[in-house]
Amino acid sequence: QVQLVESGGGVVQPGGSLRLSCAASGSIFSINLMNWYRQAPGKQRELVASITRSGHTNYVDFVKGRFTISRDDAKNTVSLQMNSLKPEDTAVYYCNMMMTTLDFVPRDYWGQGTQVTVSS
Repeated sequence: QVQLVESGGGVVQPGGSLRLSCAASGSIFSINLMNWYRQAPGKQRELVASITRSGHTNYVDFVKGRFTISRDDAKNTVSLQMNSLKPEDTAVYYCNMMMTTLDFVPRDYWGQGTQVTVSS
């Protein structure tokens, strides 16, 4: 009933920028936590950034100062602005949302993943 659709991935040169977006739709009561994860080849999926309902953010050390997570609750979207991209940022990026649906059941949902490739 609830689905998350990601967009914004692509190929960019080192030092470039990309903006990822993730839009949720369906029977949503509230979205408590919005996250971006990424998974590079041969690596475990890691949490990159998160933002709470109150707007508190957290980032993995490697992206601090380069990435910015934001949310628009009116549109049920979360974005990840990625600047000064490095080849090490290459991964599939996944949107994740911890939410309460209209039947008041807490659930978490995942986007389909979007490929980000940083290469010269």
